Amino acid sequence: VTFPDVMVKSAIMFGLAVVGAFAGWILTSSAPGIGTLVVMIGMIGTIVLGLVNAFKRKVSPPLTLLYAACSGIFLGAISYWYNQIALASDYEGLVLQAVLATFTTFGVMLLLYGTGIVKVTNKFVKFLTVAMVSYFFIALASLVASFFGVGGGWGFYGVGTLGLLLCIFGVGLAAFSLMLDFEAIKQGIAMGLPERESWRMSFGLLVTLVWLYLEFLRLFAIIASGRE
Repeated sequence: VTFPDVMVKSAIMFGLAVVGAFAGWILTSSAPGIGTLVVMIGMIGTIVLGLVNAFKRKVSPPLTLLYAACSGIFLGAISYWYNQIALASDYEGLVLQAVLATFTTFGVMLLLYGTGIVKVTNKFVKFLTVAMVSYFFIALASLVASFFGVGGGWGFYGVGTLGLLLCIFGVGLAAFSLMLDFEAIKQGIAMGLPERESWRMSFGLLVTLVWLYLEFLRLFAIIASGRE
């Protein structure tokens, strides 16, 4: 594995995700009635393929590419949905803001990691792992609560200041998770792993970016709905 290997694979997967996002957006906007179906299918496909790729011992390039395409369709569809929520509250540019926030955060995290300002130590990894597991259960409980109308359908995320704090915590957690991806790439190159493993590293990076983008989307959408 070399750094250019990871860069090329990441560019391919990101490009495929962008194409999928345009397809998901167009499909949802042209047929709003099936928008929810597209979101659900895309979400299920993204989760299933994400788990398969994460736990598969031998990395499969076709499956990682399929994940990129499926996650792109999901992001395009749900971005359209969030955008409609924002427009209903006279809040324009939500998707563009989420995209810019994601890339800006990526750049900042890369700078912090590259300059050594933030070091990925064993303590850092353990703390982040505990935080991610805790956040997962909070998000799951919030999803259940949303079915009962808590937070206006947003679950715990729609409960005033607590909701905003949870959103900000989610963004921060996703952002610092990028550090783990950077470290995995660095260690993989140092260990001289097979070139094929660059697909796994690129997959991990894309998964985190998808998570970060979704956190920003939710944060901005909740801010928009709170302006009514």
